[in-house]
Amino acid sequence: MHIFVTGATGLIGKHLCPFLLHHNTVTVLSRNPTKANVLLGHKVKAVSNVNSVDFNSVDIVINLAGEPIVNKRWSDKQKHIIRNSRIGVTQQISEAIKASNTPPHTFISGSAVGFYGRQNSNPIDETFENPHDEFSHQLCKEWENAALLAQSEQTRVCLLRTGIVLAKKGGALGKMLPAFKLCLGGPIGNGEQGMSWIHIDDMIQLILFIIKHPEISGPVNATAPNPVSNAEFSKSLGNALSRPAFIAMPTAVLKLLMGEMSDLLTTGQFVIPRKAQAHNYRFHHPDIKSALESLT
Repeated sequence: MHIFVTGATGLIGKHLCPFLLHHNTVTVLSRNPTKANVLLGHKVKAVSNVNSVDFNSVDIVINLAGEPIVNKRWSDKQKHIIRNSRIGVTQQISEAIKASNTPPHTFISGSAVGFYGRQNSNPIDETFENPHDEFSHQLCKEWENAALLAQSEQTRVCLLRTGIVLAKKGGALGKMLPAFKLCLGGPIGNGEQGMSWIHIDDMIQLILFIIKHPEISGPVNATAPNPVSNAEFSKSLGNALSRPAFIAMPTAVLKLLMGEMSDLLTTGQFVIPRKAQAHNYRFHHPDIKSALESLT
């Protein structure tokens, strides 16, 4: 099969591409094709523009592109960059799919659990229809709508509502580890906010599972089946590192340091991967204790 991947040099893409290369031809979109080849290997064909790809020859599109959402304060300019890096490329892909005579049969497009906005402690699955209207929800809704433009009898669209991806290097865990290793880690605010997470191994295997199961479409929560509170996550990470984890970060301090972006850390949701479970996907790391122990 011919698979087209965007965001291939990001955290998920770097882990996914080696699996895709086993039996497939892989084309990746990158602003720096040379760098992409160095990082992913020369078996990958790297292009710098969506228009360089003949979608009539593509079987599957996996769209993981997007400016990191927590790298900079959310000024109006930064919000525009975040939106355009996701929605712009997704619209381009959808338009190219719609213009194809023999379009890809599968379009797996990124989204996030931020679609649901901040919620209380009630578990949420893909059928939940009362999202909190804030930037993360608006961003994910626009992003998903851009992908759904490609949906037809010939092309199924799957929307990956991804939680916090835990990996040994990079991502959220990479940002947390230094403080926790120095015994400076702990819960954020009261620690009651939900953290919906997924181990990088399950993230990759779930994408491969979706590819193999054409009956799956629409939103898919890419999260482990046991979300935890921020306090429980902090305690589990401290235990995995054999370090105390009791130094709380006050909400007011985060707000001062990060502005509106701090909402991602001080609020949350408890998301359940109901659709993956209904199709009998078996999680390799279903609980936070075993997941963190495998990564630290």
